[in-house]
Amino acid sequence: MITNATAGTNVQEIATGIYRINTPVPLPDGQRFSFNQYLLVDDEPLLFHTGPRQLFPLVSEAIGRVMPIERLRYLALSHVEADECGAINLLLAAAPHAVPLCGQVAAMVSMGDLADRPPRALADGEELALGAHTVRWFDMPHVPHGWECGLMMDTRTRTLFCGDLFTQSGPSEQALTEADILGPSEAFRQQMDYFAHAPQTAALLTGLAAHAPQVLACMHGSAWRGDGGALLRQLAEAVSPH
Repeated sequence: MITNATAGTNVQEIATGIYRINTPVPLPDGQRFSFNQYLLVDDEPLLFHTGPRQLFPLVSEAIGRVMPIERLRYLALSHVEADECGAINLLLAAAPHAVPLCGQVAAMVSMGDLADRPPRALADGEELALGAHTVRWFDMPHVPHGWECGLMMDTRTRTLFCGDLFTQSGPSEQALTEADILGPSEAFRQQMDYFAHAPQTAALLTGLAAHAPQVLACMHGSAWRGDGGALLRQLAEAVSPH
């Protein structure tokens, strides 16, 4: 479903009750890139990634094509960065019952001050029931970069909101793929390595793999369906020192 023909913003369901909102953008070097947000529709709807502040008109328009934006309850983020939470206060204004949702470190060092409403902070492994869906939070410090990084998985559909993991270039017209995304994401990473390569990076990725996600909801590029555990272990190997 195209929600804005001029910008190319589009919405597609990638798992039961989970919608990818995708906006392609041009880069200064002439290449194309994309920003994704994921809307989980339930009794207490959740948006993972707000998108940059400048994309708020497009993102809010897309949300409104799926459900009333006023129903949003949680605005979740992996870490503090413009594409993760740049539009958070605009969304808080549009959704009067919504609160930011993040890890404890992000709440303590940033979101408690940046956001217009106090955040709900989740501990590592903590679950939050949204209705038919339940999400689980994973602390992922420095994976891929910030100290406050964390990821979230919907336990019902086994969809992992994996943030900047498996970032792919291009406009990503295909919302959900079963094709290789590790190769393209590693090629993109080699151009500008955004991983912190902390001592525990591989172990954290391997631990995440044990939860066996079946859909990887990537922030940039197509979402992916398959053996997510195996793919996360391959990523752990790719980013490990050799």
